Amino acid sequence: MEKRKDLSSGVPELDRVLEGIWAGDNIVLQTDRLDDFLPFAQRYCAYTQEAGRKLIYFRFANHPSLLPEGVPAEVHELDPRGGFEQFIAQILTIIDRNGHDSVYYLFDCLSGLATDWYSDRMLGNFFRLTCPYLYDYDTVALFVLLRDVPTPLASRVIHDTAQVVLDVFRNDDRLYVLPLKVFDRHSSTMYMLHSWDEDGVNPVTQSTVLSEILSATPQPWIDPSADLPGPWTRTFMRAQSVQARIAAGEDPGEDVRALTDRLIRMLLSRDENEDLFRLCSEYFELEDLIAIGKRMVGTGLVGGKSVGMLLARKILARNAPEIARRLEIHDSFYVGSDVFYSYLVLNDCWWERHHLRGAEHFYEQAEHLREKLNTGSFPASTIAQFREILEYFGQSPVIVRSSSLLEDAYGNSFSGKYESVFCANQGDPEQRLANFMEAVRTIYASTMSVEALSYRRHRGLLHRDEQMALLVQRVSGEFQGDLYFPHIGGVGYSFNPYVWSKKIDPADGMLRLVFGLGTRAVDRHDDDYTRVVALNAPMLRPDGSSDEVRKYSQHIVNVIDLEENAHVSRHFEDVARVSDLPIDMFASRDTEMETRAREAGIKDVFSSVLTFKKLLTATPFAEVMRDMMQTVAQAYQHPVDIEFTVNFLDEQDYRINLLQCRPFHFAERLIHVQSPGRIPVKDILLQTNGPLIGQSLATEVDRIVYVVPERYGALPTRDRHEVARLIGKITNHPDRLQTTVLVGPGRWGTSMPELGIPVTLSQIKNVTMLCEIARMHEGLTPDLSLGTHFFNDLVDLGIGYMGVSPERPGSILNTELIEQCPNRLGQMLPEFADRSDLINVIDAADLGGRWIFLWADMLKQQGAIYLSDVCAVGQDTD
Repeated sequence: MEKRKDLSSGVPELDRVLEGIWAGDNIVLQTDRLDDFLPFAQRYCAYTQEAGRKLIYFRFANHPSLLPEGVPAEVHELDPRGGFEQFIAQILTIIDRNGHDSVYYLFDCLSGLATDWYSDRMLGNFFRLTCPYLYDYDTVALFVLLRDVPTPLASRVIHDTAQVVLDVFRNDDRLYVLPLKVFDRHSSTMYMLHSWDEDGVNPVTQSTVLSEILSATPQPWIDPSADLPGPWTRTFMRAQSVQARIAAGEDPGEDVRALTDRLIRMLLSRDENEDLFRLCSEYFELEDLIAIGKRMVGTGLVGGKSVGMLLARKILARNAPEIARRLEIHDSFYVGSDVFYSYLVLNDCWWERHHLRGAEHFYEQAEHLREKLNTGSFPASTIAQFREILEYFGQSPVIVRSSSLLEDAYGNSFSGKYESVFCANQGDPEQRLANFMEAVRTIYASTMSVEALSYRRHRGLLHRDEQMALLVQRVSGEFQGDLYFPHIGGVGYSFNPYVWSKKIDPADGMLRLVFGLGTRAVDRHDDDYTRVVALNAPMLRPDGSSDEVRKYSQHIVNVIDLEENAHVSRHFEDVARVSDLPIDMFASRDTEMETRAREAGIKDVFSSVLTFKKLLTATPFAEVMRDMMQTVAQAYQHPVDIEFTVNFLDEQDYRINLLQCRPFHFAERLIHVQSPGRIPVKDILLQTNGPLIGQSLATEVDRIVYVVPERYGALPTRDRHEVARLIGKITNHPDRLQTTVLVGPGRWGTSMPELGIPVTLSQIKNVTMLCEIARMHEGLTPDLSLGTHFFNDLVDLGIGYMGVSPERPGSILNTELIEQCPNRLGQMLPEFADRSDLINVIDAADLGGRWIFLWADMLKQQGAIYLSDVCAVGQDTD
């Protein structure tokens, strides 16, 4: 028989969130204080009186009565000290006597029962027997637990058995409710944190508020080994005891510094000779490390990405507290590197990985291993911990980020080499868990990707122990209808490598800003643009007129679509029209467009352009970001790059979420190089007035690989990937030369072959300079790609960038001279001789005594590649 679904908890607004109270529901509330449970108990009891329902109250704890005065109820006073059997027998007898007909039950706080029976296990047994019994009688029962008083041994049983489990928090005198479990019911907002006040029970939509409330609540250890402690758990238990003595002003009883360094070795870094260990030892206190341990799944190191984020926040807290107060509180979790090792062993992948280094068919075997990692299984204990993470976040979107041991370290950024996966985190708990585990598998499998392995091989890291930890973060942002996104996402550099104007001071750094998710800033999107900001001159732009500003502004926004349960792209206009956001903080009106629209009789024209003008002129944002990065860079004694989001609480108050920080592998100085003087035009192969990025250089060139724009532009899209692979064969050929310049149409490294040449890092890693020619189709311009993973790859490998727009004044592309040079392609790769009309491989050795020179001055934003009868290169100048 179908159960009644028209009952109530006494709080109608909460009933709507839970999709109703059903006959048979056992409702468990977890609170920090019993006082926070009383408003629920009072409304629950009052409802029974109003609805004429029988209320039975089991009174057995030593706290004040939960029954409001004047509410009729059948009260049974019990003594749990008589033992488990007698106690539960009395309760079951009373339940039998009252039978069906939707009787309501109220229980005293269950937490004390574990003390009375000297066992959390027996508390779990009590609930496992009582809850189904009540369910079968179609009753409604209300229970309360004090958070963290029962161990996971009891609380997990209670969570598994109850129909409804709610976490209750108090923050600034306001109550919040987070549903952890609602049996057989689901809605798009059910598992979100809700506030309960005079306005009703409403979902909290801003990540800044969510993280502040939940992080203020003491967190239990999510490591289930606490009941069977090993060396890892015993060390943390010891650290907690020492920290408790310190907090009480007592003698800690042991060397705190030694214990702190031991935890650093366990969690953050094991090489005491590294700069990273020095920084961790300087900035992390014992209590910080205990807090990290509490939020870990499994054991092992938390990895480079996690360490970078945590360390940057600690540096700011100590050295720039006024900036630290602007940071959005993070409430991340960490999956230890040992979990990855266990995954390898459990899924029979460890031996294959072990033998991979010496494999004859290295990449083929790596691909087979990647496929196995994509379909592996997890131990039950790990799955249980994943559940706890997802219960904590509710239905807030999360991102699972790679955080390997070598990632984001001094000397190796691994930028974009490993996956990070957004989880929209919608659906019922089982669906959300399945999606989360799939994200973890995807990241584990990415350790065997061609790009990651090529990067490690090129950097001489294949012999290094590379383990994959994970960083699980709440996606920073706000719910806007069916969409979720931050107001601003971006990347920043404490040192600006692109000086397109003499007004720019490279030492002040730069930002790459987008509206919405920051994936638009860190991934290369060739169908759109971002806002590049020089922090000493924020309003300076490479483009000029309003038409150019509109053309080179962001048009596509990355968001999480809650209905599609996916990370998607939307047009800015579509997002802006449905969002309740201060759009004028990010966008400016195009008055020229509005005028033209009026003259043409067009109404309701959308003229907003993402310029971020008000953000950069009416708030201290640019100054704050500059000071933030400089503070961290000074501690690192090295330039840094960061990823961040920004969310506005009102017009002037905003929070910055510092998501990532790592050393930026770029010399903290740009220099001039001596000009070659006046070069005869007839000897210039190409010349540009910018953009240029990288270190200034004047050098002899051994080889130019030139892709003929007209030929490439005529190829069908499917053939362009073949061209990219051929370029890889040329640049990785056994007779490759020391200084190679790659020149081609459109954008190198694009994911859209119609806009350029889709080479991968492994195909260009031996190149000295990349030249993009804006001559593939009308309107295509060289793309700076500042802040993207592609840009970081170029910096990592010391590859310079040069954009050439032949139609611009001062720019030259001398195709006639290039075509006159001998083409070595047929000698290098005879099987591709028929491609000699498409790719010209020009070696200086074939030019009959002439030299090829590259001159690129990053401060002047001028560069040229030219032929000379004299071997002379420019000298560095200050």
